[in-house]
Amino acid sequence: MRRLVITEKNNTAVRIAVILSGGSMQRSYPNRVPVFDFSRDGVDYRVIGLRGHILNLDYPDAMNDWEGTDLRDLVRAEPVKRVVATNIVASLREVCRDIDEIIVATDFDREGELIGTEALEVIAEVRPGLPIKRARYSALTKSEIEGAFGALVEMDYPLALAAASRQVIDLGWGAALTRFISLAANQRGRDFLSVGRVQSPTLALIVDREREIVEFVPKDYWTVHATFEKDGTEFEGRHAHGQFWNEAEANAARDRATGAPTAAVTAYRGEVKEERPPVPYSTTLFLGDATRIGFAAAHAMDVAESLYQSGLLSYPRTDNTAYPPSLSLRSALERLRESDLAPEVEEVLAQATIHPSRGAIISTDHPPIYPTASARRDDLKEDHWKIWELAARRFLATLAPPATLEDSEAEFDLAGEPFVARGRRLVEPGWRRYYGPLFVGTPVPPVAAGEWVPVVSVTQEARETQPPPAYSQGYLIQAMEENHLGTKSTRHEILQKLYDRGYIEGRRIHVTAAGRVVVEALEAYGGHVARPEMTAVLEQALDAIARGERTAADVVEESRALLRAVLGSMRAHEGGISEWVRTAIANEKEVGTCELCGGTMLIRRMHNGRRFVGCSNYPNCKNSKGVGTVGLVLPSGEICGRCGSRLLTRVHRGISDHVCVTPECVDEELTKAFGV
Repeated sequence: MRRLVITEKNNTAVRIAVILSGGSMQRSYPNRVPVFDFSRDGVDYRVIGLRGHILNLDYPDAMNDWEGTDLRDLVRAEPVKRVVATNIVASLREVCRDIDEIIVATDFDREGELIGTEALEVIAEVRPGLPIKRARYSALTKSEIEGAFGALVEMDYPLALAAASRQVIDLGWGAALTRFISLAANQRGRDFLSVGRVQSPTLALIVDREREIVEFVPKDYWTVHATFEKDGTEFEGRHAHGQFWNEAEANAARDRATGAPTAAVTAYRGEVKEERPPVPYSTTLFLGDATRIGFAAAHAMDVAESLYQSGLLSYPRTDNTAYPPSLSLRSALERLRESDLAPEVEEVLAQATIHPSRGAIISTDHPPIYPTASARRDDLKEDHWKIWELAARRFLATLAPPATLEDSEAEFDLAGEPFVARGRRLVEPGWRRYYGPLFVGTPVPPVAAGEWVPVVSVTQEARETQPPPAYSQGYLIQAMEENHLGTKSTRHEILQKLYDRGYIEGRRIHVTAAGRVVVEALEAYGGHVARPEMTAVLEQALDAIARGERTAADVVEESRALLRAVLGSMRAHEGGISEWVRTAIANEKEVGTCELCGGTMLIRRMHNGRRFVGCSNYPNCKNSKGVGTVGLVLPSGEICGRCGSRLLTRVHRGISDHVCVTPECVDEELTKAFGV
């Protein structure tokens, strides 16, 4: 028996070959692609790693002429598959010639199943009819791989078909709408305006949030506070009325309370309660935490994927928030004893029983993300260590006992005015010993009803209500999940694509002119294409394909019918869309009049990403000024009071301010903040 094992990446091929051969495999390089040979239990194995997708969908060459192709023909057209990894395809055709059986060992999800079937298509051209088996695993550990190859299953062709249908649908929507808007707005070449079935509703979420922020009208309110003292400890109470929406009422309450030397305690309550550990990591929860410690979502997933391929982390694409019964948690903990977290691991192992936390989402494809082997900081790159430690600490926390907190609340009568002081202290850290902050608040000193305590001061603060915050990457991915946009495997990629297209900028996400105008045009003339509801309907249809309840042909045709309707509406308003997009983009690029020649000064971007303000009459006029590479940059419409030059509005990490385009005039602190 001679078996060919196909994995998704070369790193995975190496690891599987090492595990199954005990490290005794031999290596060859047909067509410069590594192939690993060994014998096991009387069976000869060959293991080859792909490079992800080796085939790509595209339209026939005749339809790649944007201006010469009727979009109605594009919607009807059947895409063709093109080879994108010629050396791997050649190697597959070569190594399969003397094979008796194929084992597909790609990642077990929709994309992995499709990648496996692509390899099978290539092999079928040379060796049709070979028996095919599937190895499913969630971690590249010895026990998982041994178990998967000892219990081979059948290919899940409906799952692969769902992924293939997504490719066809996304290509159709992206190609047709991108071409229409780009041509209508005369945005060609590298300035084309990208539109996507999932990308555009995601962008609309960000635009909606920015509208909420811009349109938010702050409302003034006042709060009244008193500082009390007990046994040398000062603590603060707040007027029981809470927010005063009328300043005169706040002033009156403050004045009545001011001057009294003591306050009477009217009630005191203390409650000890348990705080349950966090639930295990799904992909969305993991990315939320990774972005909070400074990672871009796409980079965090790249690092997690690398750790998975190295056998240090379980499969990082999962919706599951409950460890399956088949996962031995004690064994998983014992594998971490040689890590830099060994003391914490021993503490968790010392528990008489382990009761893991669990979330509401339970799936059967992969377990939650957890560390599968020990790691040490000195052996890993810094970003790899940070991600492994994040996952490991979360894992330990999910297996640790609850934290114990004591909430305290005291009520006071201060010259007839009611005040409330609330506090909290950590009694037993429990899971917080391993994950999350140990500081949870300041307790209120124990007092008794009828007791009088000294009053240190009474103060009043003027405040105003705040708009909702701009999206961070982590919160946007959570919003995508809530709105059924994308999948656990694609959300971070969609987010990165919005950055790459120049539609969004900044860690606190802001929409650029191009991003905003695409959403506005789609909202005005594209029906529901910019709203998540339509995408959710198609996602449900793709799920039905994966379950074998619908055919791919029916779902693709349903998608094309929706696309035809959207295009019909947009074509009927092509002139309006063209004017709208051109005007909006120009308004957010035009800074003012060139003082040298009278042309228009525009915000421009060079190929290396650096931005500058330059004259529209270049190269005849070379008037230009650098504006740095950091943050969102927009015209402000205002003039610098120091030198008379134009001011730009810069937004970076929540900081918004005006910056002069004349470098010598820029404030030193803003220069450091924005990289001018």
